[in-house]
Amino acid sequence: MRYAIYFSPERSTPLAMLAASWIGRDAATGRPVPQPELTGLGGDELAEITGPARRYGFHGTLKAPFHLAEGVGERDLVESMVAFCADRQRFDLTGLRVGEIAGFLALLPDGANPELDALANDVVTAFDALRAPLSEREIERRNPERLTLAELRNLMRWGYPHVFDCFRFHMTLTSHLPEDDRGRVLRAAMQHFLPVTGKPVAFDALTLFVEPEPGAPFEIHSRVPLAIGQQRKTA
Repeated sequence: MRYAIYFSPERSTPLAMLAASWIGRDAATGRPVPQPELTGLGGDELAEITGPARRYGFHGTLKAPFHLAEGVGERDLVESMVAFCADRQRFDLTGLRVGEIAGFLALLPDGANPELDALANDVVTAFDALRAPLSEREIERRNPERLTLAELRNLMRWGYPHVFDCFRFHMTLTSHLPEDDRGRVLRAAMQHFLPVTGKPVAFDALTLFVEPEPGAPFEIHSRVPLAIGQQRKTA
């Protein structure tokens, strides 16, 4: 069993509902969600290009999937998340946009988000003692020969290459797309997410996801709220 600490919006929000429709699954219930028919996407194309996103569930990675360290139980992880979140205030992202990152499409934040970056850094370090070291097979799956030196160092130290200076928050929408297809799929995604792009997004909780067994769809275990300050901050 693996765990991951993600950002995932509350399932009743327009963003969460549009995302579940796009990828074809609600990670909170584990149930499939009918995917829309969109201009420019034919047949089962949307189902094909959203396969990986469907398995992982709609999310933004903060602490990538990991096995628990020896002697650490699920309760320890949940209690640590509760304590962590009680000491961190919720805030708003100024907005999201559909964009491209490394050949796949994702929802990306508009502009710089220093409060988000600081929270992501804290999540990486705060929960690392609960993480088991990567196996050789897990390291190989990250294709270390393709990583930059900084990314490789992050992988070996923190279990994930894209942290700290290499971090770029994103909420994955597709698998890697051929260059000739990206513009067409991008336009369809922009059409689908138009109702929520450019609008504030409540970053109000950390979400614990669980992979019950290797290759199984990730499920939402629990959503742990961040503290409510006297005044909501905007990243």
